[in-house]
Amino acid sequence: MVTEQPFPSLVSIRAFEAAARHRSFAKAAEELDTSAASVSYHIRRLEAHIGVTLFVRHANQVTLTAPGEIVAREALHAFAALRASFVRAVDADEARLSLTTLPTLATSWLTPKLGRFRAKHPDILLCIDVSAVAEDLTAGQFDAAVRNGHGRWPGLQTTELLPSIFMPLCAPRFSGAAKQLEDPDHVREVPLLGRPDWWALWYRALGRTERISPRAFGTQLAYEHLDVAAAVAGQGIAMGSPLLFKDDLAAGRLIPAHSLVASDGRAFWLTHPVTRQASRKIQTFKEWLCDEASSDRRVARGYIKRAVVVTP
Repeated sequence: MVTEQPFPSLVSIRAFEAAARHRSFAKAAEELDTSAASVSYHIRRLEAHIGVTLFVRHANQVTLTAPGEIVAREALHAFAALRASFVRAVDADEARLSLTTLPTLATSWLTPKLGRFRAKHPDILLCIDVSAVAEDLTAGQFDAAVRNGHGRWPGLQTTELLPSIFMPLCAPRFSGAAKQLEDPDHVREVPLLGRPDWWALWYRALGRTERISPRAFGTQLAYEHLDVAAAVAGQGIAMGSPLLFKDDLAAGRLIPAHSLVASDGRAFWLTHPVTRQASRKIQTFKEWLCDEASSDRRVARGYIKRAVVVTP
């Protein structure tokens, strides 16, 4: 039975390939960020392993032996193919950007804008996942995320997009009923929609600290964009962001039910691992998204300027 000889060390093979390509131990060492002595050592190990002399050492240069030329030809082809596969892999990765983001921001703010990104950057395929849970960006499934918070996440580079602001919004026909909002104890004909904690923060910004009666609330829905859709349908007064729903306000489907704008001090941030900051696709998407956010901040500057920040 013939015992298969163990494969030579990849470190030794890499040293040999670099030295054969450069015809120099010194230049190979410079490429590999090591010393010429280390390159020589690993090549000697390779020669000892296969039992063949690959280089003839002269005083100031090295030359390949006949067997060395044969091995070098195959090694150079193999490493060239491997380098080409890395380039193809990078190119394929740069053509597809995976983003995870929050449901309301994705539905009401980001999705209507994506046609503009596609028109400017048809070479990048955007794949968007919607999740209320902050996904782990170090796991490799996603390139970037839009998160809500204070922008401090270890290992992530963050770029602020939009402040987190909210105010009561309703269909125009409920403008009269909205005048009852200032009294949190008032039982209204038109119910409140949205997170009770946001309503509590808004009333604190208004200077009212009374507990809101549970009877004041209508249907409890999972996300802000669903609350606002219910408000547009005439099912109540929703607590929502005039930034995320600026199109509904501009079209007249919604009106502010009260002039007070509140904030919990957080913001929406584009985030990605610090290690990916050189990625062309991420930088391209960041530049485009920041332009979109800047434009919307200018349009909504009146709401942003008068926002009252209340700590939860």
